[in-house]
Amino acid sequence: MSTPAAPAPALGGPRAYGVWVAAVTAYAIAVLQRTTMGVAGLEATERFGASATIVSTFVVLQLAVYALCQIPAGVLLDRFGSRATLTSGAVLMALGQVLMSQTETVGVAMIARIVLGAGDALTFSSAIRLVPAWFPAARVPILTQLTGILGQVGQIASAVPFVAALTMLGWTPAFGGAASVSALAALLALLVVRATPPGMPRPRVRQDLARIPLVLARIVRHPSTQLGFFTHFTAGFTGIAFSMMWGYPYLTAGEGLSRPAASAVMTVLVVVAVVGGPLIGALTERHPLRRSTLVLLIVACIGVPLLALVLWPGPAPIWLLVLLVAGFSIGGPASSVGFDFPRTDLARHRLGTATGVVIMGGFIGGLLSILLIGLVLDLLRPDGAYDLHAFRVAFAVQLPLLGLGVAGMLLSRRRLRRRMAAQGREVPPWRDVWRSGRWRRL
Repeated sequence: MSTPAAPAPALGGPRAYGVWVAAVTAYAIAVLQRTTMGVAGLEATERFGASATIVSTFVVLQLAVYALCQIPAGVLLDRFGSRATLTSGAVLMALGQVLMSQTETVGVAMIARIVLGAGDALTFSSAIRLVPAWFPAARVPILTQLTGILGQVGQIASAVPFVAALTMLGWTPAFGGAASVSALAALLALLVVRATPPGMPRPRVRQDLARIPLVLARIVRHPSTQLGFFTHFTAGFTGIAFSMMWGYPYLTAGEGLSRPAASAVMTVLVVVAVVGGPLIGALTERHPLRRSTLVLLIVACIGVPLLALVLWPGPAPIWLLVLLVAGFSIGGPASSVGFDFPRTDLARHRLGTATGVVIMGGFIGGLLSILLIGLVLDLLRPDGAYDLHAFRVAFAVQLPLLGLGVAGMLLSRRRLRRRMAAQGREVPPWRDVWRSGRWRRL
């Protein structure tokens, strides 16, 4: 007689939530490490005796490494699992922050941010991978959305306790403390996280290195990947540049807000994302054929306040600053819609690589924006005494980037819709939606 097959392990129990909470905690701590330089930009110019361009290069290098490491990070994740990559990422970020806390040399500081960017690249995709492994399919969409949202608590940690430590204790204790928190994240991931539930074998994927360039080229050429890339680029880069580098210096040195007031405004980045993220996720799930239109509407909510800020005479009122930051914030969940296009149009075994390409969009836009803002600031105020006028002109460079992103979205969307029409999946025009009464479900 044959032995009965072992029952499939139950998904979604208390242990699953324990693993998920540990992964979300590791991701939130990664966001904290990622954004520390954004709230320490002015202190960095003094510590290193460097211009805004040089200091912004710290973050540009970090973002460049983060973006370029997405595909290698996916290969490592497929091979070794989330426990190994989450732990390794946290260790790398701790090492990067230790270097940053001890050095006063620009070259060593750049190396520190490169190491941190490599560790950061291993974190988010590892946390996301655990959700479908530990939970039933019905819970995956909402938990995936919550993973990204709750991870942004790290932004509050950099804007409030890290800034307080930087102000009261100084550079070395503040960055050393951040390194200690990342080391705790590594220990938590090592002890709690497992790639799959007990009793479920983890498939090990061996990549054919010779075929990777060919497969990557096919994925990049697919219009759904391109639409995802430009969606992430357009909706995400302003918030990345604001949170990771220039938001806090602009609010304090440009608008003249106090540190507590600037920290309060920065927390809007998280609060609005927490409120708006699930709504965007629900709309995306309910109206999948209107995802790009939803993103374009949100991009308008980013561009209009930004244009108003650039043209505003004198210091901006607090309501406009909050509106601006709210637009940047809601752009984060909107950029995540970019992951949905490859998910619904590409084969499952190619989604990891496609997700890496999409992630590159927002962070490439972010590093371009950070670098261009720094260049303009140095051109206008080479003495480093940045004022409101210099920041306003510098922030204006983001408007052409928004236009470029919108153009990329429209062109790639047209290609995707032509492909859908050829497959019998043509998107109905708005007039047909209106006449059919389906607009009532919007």
